Amino acid sequence: MPSPTRDEAWALFCEWTESESLRKHVLGVEVAMRAYARRYRADEELWAATGILHDLDYERYPDLDTGHPRIALELFEQKGYPRELIDAVAGHAESLGVPRETQLAKTLFAVDELSGFIAACALVRPTGLEGMKPKSVKKKLGQPSFAAAVDREEVRRGAEELGEDFDEHLAFVISAMAERSAELGLAPHSDPESSAE
Repeated sequence: MPSPTRDEAWALFCEWTESESLRKHVLGVEVAMRAYARRYRADEELWAATGILHDLDYERYPDLDTGHPRIALELFEQKGYPRELIDAVAGHAESLGVPRETQLAKTLFAVDELSGFIAACALVRPTGLEGMKPKSVKKKLGQPSFAAAVDREEVRRGAEELGEDFDEHLAFVISAMAERSAELGLAPHSDPESSAE
């Protein structure tokens, strides 16, 4: 079977996932994947589908030792999805120890944690993603208590493996996400404290 289209991937993800924040997370990963696909002249549809599907089973099977992403990988095999997509999803899970050998796998790893972290930074800014600079993301990366679940080492190693300068990688992903900030829930917003009556 050929690669799932972006819309097929999204429909499948929504079937498996009710969490609004997880849906927004994979959309954030998708926009970064699309942007890098264009930059590397890769298959944009395949890269978008991979970005969406990488966390397919996370809501239902969050245990990293027995669940995510093993259940999704089995499903992708059954559906006959491209090997490149399957290997990239396997490679984004450090616990599986699958080497990231393709540009697709390296890119997914490089944008997954980072896009989640950028979203967390945008949520605490009244301007959201608008005007966000790599410097402010790096400052937050230096605060261990902020978005504590994000593995800082993984974020840096992702850019390294991809062969991208860290600051440029940050700027590139911020820019990609900013283009769809409203859809990601990261557009400028008023402070809920001040607008509460």
